[in-house]
Amino acid sequence: MSIAHGIKTLGVLGAGQMGTGIALVSALRAKVPVLIHDRSQDQVSKGLSLVDKLLAKDVTKGRIQQSEAKEARDRLQVVDSIEAMRDVDMVIEAVSENLDLKRTLFRGFAEKLRPDAILATNTSSISITKIAAAVIPDGKTAASEEGQASSGRVVGLHFFNPVPVMKLVELIAGVQTHEDTLARARAFAEACGKEVAVSSDVPGFVSNALLMPFINEAIMCLEKGTASRDDIDKTFRLGMNHPMGPLQLGTRTIIGLDTCLSIQQTLYTGTSDSKYRPSILLERMVDAQWLGRKSGKGFYEYNDA
Repeated sequence: MSIAHGIKTLGVLGAGQMGTGIALVSALRAKVPVLIHDRSQDQVSKGLSLVDKLLAKDVTKGRIQQSEAKEARDRLQVVDSIEAMRDVDMVIEAVSENLDLKRTLFRGFAEKLRPDAILATNTSSISITKIAAAVIPDGKTAASEEGQASSGRVVGLHFFNPVPVMKLVELIAGVQTHEDTLARARAFAEACGKEVAVSSDVPGFVSNALLMPFINEAIMCLEKGTASRDDIDKTFRLGMNHPMGPLQLGTRTIIGLDTCLSIQQTLYTGTSDSKYRPSILLERMVDAQWLGRKSGKGFYEYNDA
């Protein structure tokens, strides 16, 4: 039995590639008005330019009609503060992978948005339980009615990049998350045209608990001289039929080695398991700002950064 998600207006915090991608599929597929906020006006301009480009491409390819593109674009509205999102039914945070930043933002959501709004994070590795603990009102305990009501509306909705293309959303409940919150979040992801996979609230969830050690181990193989860059990637492309090798995946796509390192560090500190220790070469690549396509150089060099 399907459940109505009840999201009449969505807020998206962060106008980077993830945030604008989430805003686009929400407006185009779920057909809900979306309020977008980012502190950087330059980032907002870049994000909306990307939305226009993607919609135009969909029209050219015959995937949607021009009228559908216009309707989706008209549903997107940029706002200048979190306060301007006070009446949304759900907000999705899509900022950098930093626990302190996310906790600060979610405390602000709890104070400034409606008390029944769903508070969702697009984190790809950080504990939902830790983020949810930040929204408990001052002077209240986690076990109080107010504390449970606040933290129970926090949920993980991990979209994958690029959002308009990737079919999956990872759904994660913290220990506090209410069943109704989880069900409505799932229904909304499905309304955006996504398939949903459920993960426990463990470091990295399912996706990055498997993917990031794979990339990290490939970097260790390169670091130790087990094989060359090209032979490592060739092995997985031709031997395992992967679309691209692990070194390509970490740098040629928009993941970036800085994100790989951040998630690997989350796995390492969250489990205290030495098998998740980040490669020294990975750390040095990030130190050098050789992050991949987004910086112009990684394990490969790029001209489209």
